[in-house]
Amino acid sequence: MKIGGMVATKIDDWQIFPEMEALGFDHGWAPDSQMIWSDAYATLALAAHHTSRIRLGTGVAIAGTRLAPVTAHSIASINKLAPGRTFLGIGTGHTAMRIMGARPVKAKAFRDYLRVLRGLLQGEEVIHELNGEARPIRFLDRELECLNLDDPVPIYVGANGPKALRAAGAYGDGRICAGNEPLGVLARNLDTIREGAAEAGREVGEDFHTAALTFACVMRPGETLASERVIDHVDAAVVSTLHYWYELYQEWGRDDFVSSRVRGVWEDYRTYVETTMPAERRHQMLHRGHCAFCPPEERRFITPDMIRIAGGLVGEPDEIVERIGQLADAGLKEVTLLPPRAVMRENFREFAEQVMPRL
Repeated sequence: MKIGGMVATKIDDWQIFPEMEALGFDHGWAPDSQMIWSDAYATLALAAHHTSRIRLGTGVAIAGTRLAPVTAHSIASINKLAPGRTFLGIGTGHTAMRIMGARPVKAKAFRDYLRVLRGLLQGEEVIHELNGEARPIRFLDRELECLNLDDPVPIYVGANGPKALRAAGAYGDGRICAGNEPLGVLARNLDTIREGAAEAGREVGEDFHTAALTFACVMRPGETLASERVIDHVDAAVVSTLHYWYELYQEWGRDDFVSSRVRGVWEDYRTYVETTMPAERRHQMLHRGHCAFCPPEERRFITPDMIRIAGGLVGEPDEIVERIGQLADAGLKEVTLLPPRAVMRENFREFAEQVMPRL
């Protein structure tokens, strides 16, 4: 099992990447969300220059905010600085798009985006449509060696729905899911990826990477899910679950996907949103603190049951190790941790010292 670390991208704290490398982390992910964080590629450039082992990439880049050729050239530039240890995480843009009042990229367009990315990163000529016109494009002036296309850049597709999963099988080298999926769901999604690969004449081999974006807290003796320190380590991820649920509720017009165990919390949260966030500004306000901090007024929604429902790796070291073993048996190859920025160093260090040696 590989262990990755993801942090809200902050360019003047690139030092977190060499620190993760020193702790033994395998992957360092820099999220790409233009309205709230620093530029992912600029931050990765600094990280690449100051590391030598850890694999580096976007967690994840957003198809809706950059043309596919731009994304390809950006990650190929990072690959010039970190040859052979660069990867590209790419998704449709849940937060990055919604925070501008837009929808994530639709499945058909995302699939074509992946096709263009894969071809360009393999040094091929591809057909690319821009402003309604399709033209052949390829990277030029390769003799200048501005980009590194010689060392492969694997594409890890952010995918949860069936169409995106099939696209991951068709064009991806791996998949990252949002959340710690139940074992049965993880297995079924891997089957869907294999189906997508077969449809495209590919085969998902043993080298196909599978990662889960989640959160963790190594609990100390006497702590419970209601302990203040535990909440400090999980609050941003847990409340972001509520943010996501509200987006689905707005989009689908129903909330039957919410567990009965947290129905009361959900209804309180929904009332809070609709009474404090004006509809015309809700897209700006809903995701405040997204996976980086918990707004103080939202901390009351972080209950033990919400922590359980949101998933994550929260428990004593042996409990976390057991859960990771179950995930590995189901086909997961990487656990990617995203702690709140205020406690990220403590969170990463405790996980590295108390969990990773037991894996």
